[in-house]
Amino acid sequence: MDDAELILLCRHGDQHAFAELVGRYRNNAWGVCLQITGNHTDAEDALQETLVAAWRNLDKFRGESRFNTWLHRIAANAALAVLRRRKETSSLGAGDDEIELQLEDPSPRVDDRVATVDAVRRALAELPEDFRVAIVLREFASLTYADIAEHQGVSVQTVKTRIHRARTQLVKLLAPAS
Repeated sequence: MDDAELILLCRHGDQHAFAELVGRYRNNAWGVCLQITGNHTDAEDALQETLVAAWRNLDKFRGESRFNTWLHRIAANAALAVLRRRKETSSLGAGDDEIELQLEDPSPRVDDRVATVDAVRRALAELPEDFRVAIVLREFASLTYADIAEHQGVSVQTVKTRIHRARTQLVKLLAPAS
């Protein structure tokens, strides 16, 4: 079944059709949430919010874009909302003593790929929000410049500029310290 057929079934309340539909794009939506939030816990919250919002708002999907593009927009918005709530919560608790628990003993043999992924996540977190969202939607969600422009409410040229600047900043942030 193609996406359009599944969407039609979903609109008639078929939850199995919805599970199949979002199952096709869930991993990409997860990647968007993870890259924007920077951690698994927030990404899980954002993905959950994404799936709930997609189900509740499926009647608003007009089919002018592909379903996966629409889902990625919801994922990006949900991830940004989670980040905003986290910032609000952390600013409310500013000055409080925080205790960080480490559940695992870090192994002295860290896999290079894990170290690289962590470095990229840290670098992404340092980018301005508009740049981070643009590059995540382009590189991890494979959205077109036009789709990203529509999502961010800016021109395609602005998206290209944001992505270029994001890449430039990432190169600097990921460069080995001299």
